[in-house]
Amino acid sequence: MKRDSRLSAVLHALLHMAERGQPMTSEELAGCMMTNPVVVRRTMAGLREAGFVRSAKGHGGGWEIACDLSAVTLKDVYDALGAPQLMAMGIHLESPACLVEQTVNRSLTTAFAEAEALLIDRLRTVSLAQLADDFRAHVAAHKRNLERKP
Repeated sequence: MKRDSRLSAVLHALLHMAERGQPMTSEELAGCMMTNPVVVRRTMAGLREAGFVRSAKGHGGGWEIACDLSAVTLKDVYDALGAPQLMAMGIHLESPACLVEQTVNRSLTTAFAEAEALLIDRLRTVSLAQLADDFRAHVAAHKRNLERKP
């Protein structure tokens, strides 16, 4: 089963947009997201509807951040993507009358729901601004390490 990496890719693109501070074309964002411009435009449309980005056509146009990064959480971005399924695992439904299958499925369904709730709660605690700050700190540390090398 292929993993859904849209949240990671979109967060990657949003950080590039925030750091750039000027519009980025769908082609530039496609390079960041390792996809094609059509996918970028389709994905960004949901973010535009949520008010996180805006687009301008013509020379010098493109996609840019349209929100306060500190007011948007990773959960907000996840929701703007249509709240894709978080868990790749599921339950076996081949013998619904089997009491063993019913027991296993009740246990797994509860465990999956609890795990998903924990992840959603975590996504609510991280803002795009925190992610951007973490990125900048990582860049600064990387530069310091490079300066120390002979």
